[in-house]
Amino acid sequence: MNHKPEELAALDAQIAAAEAELEALIASTSSPAPQPQAVASSTTTNPTPAPIENHSNPKTIVAETSEPEPVETKPTATRHFNRAKFFAAYKTYFGGLTQAQVDGLEALLEALEHDTETLYPSYMAYMLATIKHETANSFRPITEYGGRSYFNRYDPVLADTATRRRAARAHGNTQKGDGYTYRGRGFVQITWKNNYKRLGDAIGCDLVNYPEKALDPEIAYQIMSYGMRNGVFTGKKLSDYMSANSADYKNARRIINALDKADTIKNYAIRFEKIFNNAIE
Repeated sequence: MNHKPEELAALDAQIAAAEAELEALIASTSSPAPQPQAVASSTTTNPTPAPIENHSNPKTIVAETSEPEPVETKPTATRHFNRAKFFAAYKTYFGGLTQAQVDGLEALLEALEHDTETLYPSYMAYMLATIKHETANSFRPITEYGGRSYFNRYDPVLADTATRRRAARAHGNTQKGDGYTYRGRGFVQITWKNNYKRLGDAIGCDLVNYPEKALDPEIAYQIMSYGMRNGVFTGKKLSDYMSANSADYKNARRIINALDKADTIKNYAIRFEKIFNNAIE
């Protein structure tokens, strides 16, 4: 999204006013903001067949299981975020943004405004915290790092061991070149042909014949939202760790990748929740 100079000046003025309002709000609070309440969770074994090997970078596992039924009650109205307050608070908690980051966040805010399945601010906060980490602060869908030779290990023909070739076939990579074709893409990267099909069917997009569509921000958002809400990636879902009154942001990392960088993402989520609570209108 490109802004004219006069639009940028007006936005800067709005942001400055919102920053002053936010700083006054923070200064008037004598005690630290309460930390999210931890929700006890039991340790369970991932559904079978378990992921053979996770090779996306950043790392995301997708477990091939039957799709769980959503248990959430769908809200009836969309929400709206005050952009000036959002970006002013972001600057306060995280620092400045480039125009490319602003554009990425603008698209995500619009998607969140219309996503009536994200029930609570904690859902939105954890989703943005995850994206911030997984996309290295770009807020844009990314492609898994590596050349064609790297992805040969996930190819049914080109993999260097029989075990890897069998694993590739078990995950739907049946044709030579599928290891590279179905490499990780998105906000939370999906891999393997079976997972491209499963998630594509879920959101109504042909990702098998057009896997590059997983890099479209709107489609990447739908993949992430559906996957995190329904436990597609590891069998764990947002409602396992968050409710209207509690959020276990550390253990919520199990939705994507065990506890890898769990504390970092938890701290992002705490700040994003404060930002959303200030910006929701």
